[in-house]
Amino acid sequence: MTDNIPLQPVRQKKRMDSKHRGGCCECLRCCGRREPRPRTVWFGHPEKRDQRYPRNVINNQKYNFFTFLPGVLFNQFKYFFNLYFLLLACSQFVVEMRLGALYTYWVPLGFVLAVTVIREAAEEIRCYIRDKEVNSQIYSKLTARGTVKVKSSNIQVGDLIIVEKNQRVPADMIFLRTSEKNGSCFLRTDQLDGETDWKLRLPVTCTQRLPTASDLLQIRSYVYAEEPNIDIHNFVGTFTREDSDPPVNESLSIENTLWASTVIASGTVVGVVLYTGRELRSVMNTSNPRSKIGLFDLEVNCLTKILFGALVVVSLVMVALQHFAGRWYLQIIRFLLLFSNIIPISLRVNLDMGKIVYSWVIRRDSKIPGTVVRSSTIPEQLGRISYLLTDKTGTLTQNEMVFKRLHLGTVAYGLDSMDEVQSHIFSIYTQPQEAPAVKGLSLATKVRRTMSSRVHEAVKAIALCHNVTPVYESNGVTDQAEAERHYEDSCRVYQASSPDEVALVQWTESVGLTLVGRDQSSVQLRSPGGHILNFTILQIFPFTYESKRMGIIVRDESTGEITFYMKGADVVMAGIVQYNDWLEEECGNMAREGLRVLVVAKKSLTEEQYQDFEARYVQAKLSVHDRSLKVATVIESLEMEMELLCLTGVEDQLQADVRPTLETLRNAGIKVWMLTGDKLETATCTAKNAHLVTRTQDIHIFRLVTNRGEAHLELNAFRRKHDCALVISGDSLEVCLKYYEYEFMELACQCPAVVCCRCAPTQKAQIVRLLQERTGKLTCAVGDGGNDVSMIQEADCGVGVEGKEGKQASLAADFSITQFKHLGRLLMVHGRNSYKRSAALSQFVIHRSLCISTMQAVFSSVFYFASVPLYQGFLIIGYSTIYTMFPVFSLVLDKDVKSEVAMLYPELYKDLLKGRPLSYKTFLIWVLISIYQGSIIMYGALLLFESEFVHIVAISFTSLILTELLMVALTIQTWHWLMIVAELLSLSCYIASLVFLHEFIDVYFIATLSFLWKVTVITLVSCLPLYVLKYLRRRFSPPSYSKLTS
Repeated sequence: MTDNIPLQPVRQKKRMDSKHRGGCCECLRCCGRREPRPRTVWFGHPEKRDQRYPRNVINNQKYNFFTFLPGVLFNQFKYFFNLYFLLLACSQFVVEMRLGALYTYWVPLGFVLAVTVIREAAEEIRCYIRDKEVNSQIYSKLTARGTVKVKSSNIQVGDLIIVEKNQRVPADMIFLRTSEKNGSCFLRTDQLDGETDWKLRLPVTCTQRLPTASDLLQIRSYVYAEEPNIDIHNFVGTFTREDSDPPVNESLSIENTLWASTVIASGTVVGVVLYTGRELRSVMNTSNPRSKIGLFDLEVNCLTKILFGALVVVSLVMVALQHFAGRWYLQIIRFLLLFSNIIPISLRVNLDMGKIVYSWVIRRDSKIPGTVVRSSTIPEQLGRISYLLTDKTGTLTQNEMVFKRLHLGTVAYGLDSMDEVQSHIFSIYTQPQEAPAVKGLSLATKVRRTMSSRVHEAVKAIALCHNVTPVYESNGVTDQAEAERHYEDSCRVYQASSPDEVALVQWTESVGLTLVGRDQSSVQLRSPGGHILNFTILQIFPFTYESKRMGIIVRDESTGEITFYMKGADVVMAGIVQYNDWLEEECGNMAREGLRVLVVAKKSLTEEQYQDFEARYVQAKLSVHDRSLKVATVIESLEMEMELLCLTGVEDQLQADVRPTLETLRNAGIKVWMLTGDKLETATCTAKNAHLVTRTQDIHIFRLVTNRGEAHLELNAFRRKHDCALVISGDSLEVCLKYYEYEFMELACQCPAVVCCRCAPTQKAQIVRLLQERTGKLTCAVGDGGNDVSMIQEADCGVGVEGKEGKQASLAADFSITQFKHLGRLLMVHGRNSYKRSAALSQFVIHRSLCISTMQAVFSSVFYFASVPLYQGFLIIGYSTIYTMFPVFSLVLDKDVKSEVAMLYPELYKDLLKGRPLSYKTFLIWVLISIYQGSIIMYGALLLFESEFVHIVAISFTSLILTELLMVALTIQTWHWLMIVAELLSLSCYIASLVFLHEFIDVYFIATLSFLWKVTVITLVSCLPLYVLKYLRRRFSPPSYSKLTS
């Protein structure tokens, strides 16, 4: 019945965009910013610019020099908690409201603010140093005086910048020249778009033809470029050279660009800078850093509001019992000040200091070396994560491809049997070719011959059908020219747009058939015997996302044979190859093992067939209307009845222990979503290989939708599926979120796992934001590249993996780890401990304050509701500092289970997702305990004191201190030696200070036996029942963790 429920279109809500979330600092940054316009950029002449451009600086700081103090104070006083104490301290300047010395109010508040300002300043300084490191990277700039060195931050629009191999591109540039002979270069873009494939980039034809790079400054040339925008996959511009006859005009596209945050993978390039600073494509795809406030802090803030309500009620009751006599409104304010201890100012200090301790413990953990805490304000968030959103490349995988399987239909070769493939190839090229009519050959020999030729054809196809180029570099012994001439193995490096391609070619080299040379028109292979096999490239059909296949037509120079080789995804190749009964089954088997499967096929062509094809192909390429359709039709005429040669299986090596880590997270109740910029097939393979999708789960691949109707039908089809993982592309996701946001998110949140592929960086952040809004649960984002920064900053908790892809993600994250597997311990152990410790600490600090407030209430009610403080001066400050601070704060060292148990039973983490350690129920229990203990102590002191009022103070205050120390001991679950030291130190401090407290306490009275037995009785009555209740509870209703530790 639910299959065809009509889907309601989403009402577009006004959502705060990332530009508005940055607060006041953002407003200051935005001042004076103009609307971006198209630009004309002259080569090597920044002074000729037609408008002002931003400086080329990276800035991840939340504040600047002028906004730091106002910004930090604003963020502190926007909370009710801190604002309340500011008003409280200010009220003491009014004489009628003053209840004691000014320092009793201003010193605690000043200490809290000082701790916060110092912590924020330390984080801003660290951030500034990291940014300065990136901005100070040195590059070479072409000038009229020659090549000069320039810092990244001093690069301007119009500069001609030289970028070496493996160097980061410092700004958005147009590619003018390369040192590569083939006139192109490869670019690594995984830091920008998350794609593992290298991108081929082409220089401007006119500038590449110039004899030297310095000639770029001698010509009158400029680039006209579109205005800066967010699109990293498209570019529109023109190149013009004015001093040639006639003037040269070239159109520029994405193929001529070098975007910032990409890395040059081949050769040395020269480019002209187009965009800098905040106008960079990578920066426009990154949201601004925001101050993250933990859910735990918001809950504590909510509890303080409840306590404030209680404070107002108690004050009103006290005045009401006086029948609102005299200046009752002043009395209300005095009572508000008198009972201000109900809201403990030390709570904020204790929690902030606790966060610093948690951060220190995380950094010191030898099991997760290299972990850095960059934001020490939210460690408790780690203990309550419901959704983990992870990048793929470099986070789950190492981005290192390994050839695992060659399948010929009747036989398959794995890693352990590659020597057989090698022997087949060796036999083909080393044994003399015998006439087929020779008699006396055994059947086994014939079968071996047949198998050898099949293996040879498959390996030769893999060695020829690709876009890999071998490049030779000097290795200190052999120079580049000599290495290239002799095809020196030790100097050869393979370059390609995809690591899969390189893995395939490296495998053919390992079995004996080596790719040694390639240019635009020919390929050279070397046989096991050392002979060079020459092939002419007649046509090449590159891989595209739509076609999912690539092809090449080559002529063997030794025989003149023309062969069309093709490889591609099984879904498209199944309809191209000749009928067989094993392709679909074996592709499924290999895919289930997490391998990337390619189907390789060939077709032999006669000279006449090829000439006919070439004529039609050239004609199709010259047509103006429907060119791409006509070209595809001509190519498809060849793609029929091809001979299936083999299947190849390549595995993207996973990071260490990814599978057990994901299983741990799943058992802990955390749903994992994988958001990647990579292709759908690649993402699906990785999801299976990493066991993100279990073997028993189905996968629903959401087909490509472009409009509302298609989205409606596909969502209804997805609704019928149960307990299946979802795989969806970024384009389809955009359409679904545009029309059916609520319905899509509702269905996606029910899935055990979700994989979003071809995701733009801003899309990743949008998914995080939607999850937060729709579920109200905490999200954690994990990534390692520049394209993950937006997602990391948007999530409640951002974790950066510091790997070979660079440090951009780890620098922008709240926590930085070196390997994905460390995430398990970070959440299960440190996240859980931080949350449980902070919950216990906050409730105990509240209990400490409520105890003394209850005693004040009892005291005032007994003495005719007078607004007279029970404890004054140093007693009131000493109570929450030197007398009880160390034992209470030592709760940050407490733990209910050992870290090994927490890792072994991730189900313990699931209990925290309900927020039970700090709930209204636990808060109410602590309130009742506080009222009980405060009442017992005060009434006991009033009943047992003999003559002088000062004896009440001595008996009640000593009982109160002892009660707090015993309650800490009652709360602790695992004793640490520092806890024992803290208890003894506090008791010693109190006993020692009695000598100086003669103003408040009768020193002679406390030395009597009468004082000792009265204090002992009151303390036992206040604490013993609670110890009995704790024993009974652990005996008859033990918590889940105690069952594991017993």
